[in-house]
Amino acid sequence: MEITIMLTILAAYVLGSCTSAVFIAKVFQLPDPRSTGSANPGATNVFRIGGKIPAIIVLVLDLLKGSIAVYSAHELGLSDAWLGIVAIAVCLGHMYPIFYHFSGGKGVATAFGGLLPLGFNIIVTLTMVWIITYRLFRYSSLAALVTVGIAPLATYFFNPKYTLAVSMLAVLIMWRHQHNITRLLQGSEPKV
Repeated sequence: MEITIMLTILAAYVLGSCTSAVFIAKVFQLPDPRSTGSANPGATNVFRIGGKIPAIIVLVLDLLKGSIAVYSAHELGLSDAWLGIVAIAVCLGHMYPIFYHFSGGKGVATAFGGLLPLGFNIIVTLTMVWIITYRLFRYSSLAALVTVGIAPLATYFFNPKYTLAVSMLAVLIMWRHQHNITRLLQGSEPKV
């Protein structure tokens, strides 16, 4: 079982390292999102440089990375604690991809995808938080930060056994958003 766990964690990291924003930018002949716009290889930046269709594809692919990793680990019979580690591994792959010199995205969509197998109530709650925050303020980064901040509480309320793993993911994602936090506080963060 230990070999299965290690291989699953490694596979999750490698899957996370497949940066869909870079791939989709090439398919649509867009500039490299790592060096254009916000220089973040994620759906929001792809939306800024290429519009809705490529951004939606990136979003779906990033969601799928998280979902496939966690759901596969569940199907392999990994315990709840290991499912959390697999979710963290796929997000670390997205944030620090081995294929792109460990320079990746912020992990919001991939983490959200990893939460999909954990429960419908959590997903609905976090989706509503993101939508409401975004509609009120029009900052994608602020909506992500508020949603990530609420995620451990929502998880504790609906499915408490995953609270520690979700809290760890939340800290990672907030860490990756430190420049956004600075710009939000300075009033220089671009709206979408």
